[in-house]
Amino acid sequence: MNRHDLLREQALAFRARHVPGRPIVLPNAWDTASARLVEQAGATAVATTSAGLAWALGAADGDRLSRDDALAAIARIASTVAVPVSADIETGYADDAAGVGDTIRAVLAAGAVGVNIEDGLYGGDAPVRPAAEQAERIAAARQAADAAGVPLFVNARVDTYLRGAGELSETLERAAAYLAAGADGVFVPGAVDPGIVKALAEGIDGPLNVMVGPGAPAVGELAALGVARVSAGSALAQAVHGLVHRAARELLDAGTYGELAGGSGYEELNALLGRGR
Repeated sequence: MNRHDLLREQALAFRARHVPGRPIVLPNAWDTASARLVEQAGATAVATTSAGLAWALGAADGDRLSRDDALAAIARIASTVAVPVSADIETGYADDAAGVGDTIRAVLAAGAVGVNIEDGLYGGDAPVRPAAEQAERIAAARQAADAAGVPLFVNARVDTYLRGAGELSETLERAAAYLAAGADGVFVPGAVDPGIVKALAEGIDGPLNVMVGPGAPAVGELAALGVARVSAGSALAQAVHGLVHRAARELLDAGTYGELAGGSGYEELNALLGRGR
């Protein structure tokens, strides 16, 4: 099978897994090691976390990573797993809609078959981009993927709840505009209250993605509310970095090693991460 046909097959498989009531569950990865571990755990796809990926490359989250650095990392992840990969590309690594199209072509070249594109803004006066402008950026992403002949899953992230920029009505309006522009699904991080999630699932004419972490409803509860995609965002990366900090402090301060208990075995990791090398 040639590369184009493989991308198309993976894109179709990934798209088909977005089913309301039977959500695809994505423990987000940020490097090749975390991606392989997530795949080994049974994930049917690997999604990247822009925050975790940026931290691994020595940058802060929030559009501070260059497109080249982000896409190089995504390509490494896509090359190391057999399941479909969806890339969190923040706001698109571009100043305008045409640039977003360029990013999408680079995403496909990297081997990913899905993207998250967020409407949050960083460093300006407004917390989110105007909906009409964001719709143009999503349309450019859709057109670039369609021109390449790959049914890329475009997940439109609405940051109204995450950034305190609006509630249900504003979120639903933005979701409708983004779907009309060519998005395939809608991601509303920051919304985990069951009543809100249910209203979003009922009011959005497409698969709903929610972000989970400590304190969020269990996956089964979210499924019953109509959610089609559950992702952990940066939560796994945060948990790992928290462990590193606690273990380092214990070793330096107490000279003990309790936090290191329960780690993966050396031979197990070496075999897993050396696969195909």
